[in-house]
Amino acid sequence: MDIKLLIADDEDVIRNGISKYVKLHTDRFNKILLAENGQETIEQILKYRPDIVLLDVQMPVKTGLEVMKEMKLAGLSPITIILSGYDEFKYAQQALRLGAKDYVLKPVRSSDILKMLTEYADELSYPLKNMEDEKDTGLNPVVSQAKEYINENYYNNLTLQQVADKVSISAGYLSTLFNQELKCGFVDYLNEVRVNHACMYLRQNYFKTYEIAYKIGFNDEKYFSKVFKKIKGISPSEYKKGLYVD
Repeated sequence: MDIKLLIADDEDVIRNGISKYVKLHTDRFNKILLAENGQETIEQILKYRPDIVLLDVQMPVKTGLEVMKEMKLAGLSPITIILSGYDEFKYAQQALRLGAKDYVLKPVRSSDILKMLTEYADELSYPLKNMEDEKDTGLNPVVSQAKEYINENYYNNLTLQQVADKVSISAGYLSTLFNQELKCGFVDYLNEVRVNHACMYLRQNYFKTYEIAYKIGFNDEKYFSKVFKKIKGISPSEYKKGLYVD
C-alpha cells in the first residue's frame, strides 16, 4: 500500500531532520510532504490527501489545532499525530477531541517518531479488523461492529449508549450480547482495549503515567492504575520498569 506522510513544523531543523531520518531508515512512505506553516499544511492536505500527518501544534498563520478543525470541516481524517513543545493538557484535550491519534511532547528522539509512524503505517497496511478476523468468526455482526468502533474510539469518553446508538440497537441488548458472546461486560472490554494501548505507551517510556491515562480515555490516574493492575496483575510503574511477561 502506498502511504503518504506530511510533516508540518515551522522549525526547519525539526521538519527537515525528521524527514531525512525517516527516508534513511524506512521505505514505508512513498511520498513525504513538508509544510512550514498552518496555511501551507492545509493546502498540502487538500492537494495530496496524506495518510498520516505529523503536525506541530504551534505554527505561523494557522495553528495545528486550526488545521485539524479545517480538516474536519473538509471531511478529511488522516491519522494525525500532534507534536508540541507546550506541556499543557488543554492542547492534548482539544487535539484528541478533534481526532488526533497521538500527542507527543518535544523534545522527542527521531527514532521514537519513526517507531510511532511505522506503527500507524502498519495499521493502514494491515488493519486491526483483519488481524482479528479469526477471533471474530462466528460473532454476531453487531458485536463485531461494536468492537471495531470501540477499538477506533477507545480514547474518547465512550458510553454503552453511544456505542449502541452507533450500531443501531438498544443499550440493554448490546450489553446482553457482550456478556453472551465476549463473556465480559461493555466496560470490561473497553478497559481491556485501553490498557492494551497503555502497555504500548509504557514500553516506549517517554510519557508520564498520568499522561498515558488521559491519552487512553481515563480522567483519573488512580482509577487507571487500579484498572491496569486488575487486568495485568501489576501496576503501571512496575510494567514500565519491565516487570511483565507478554
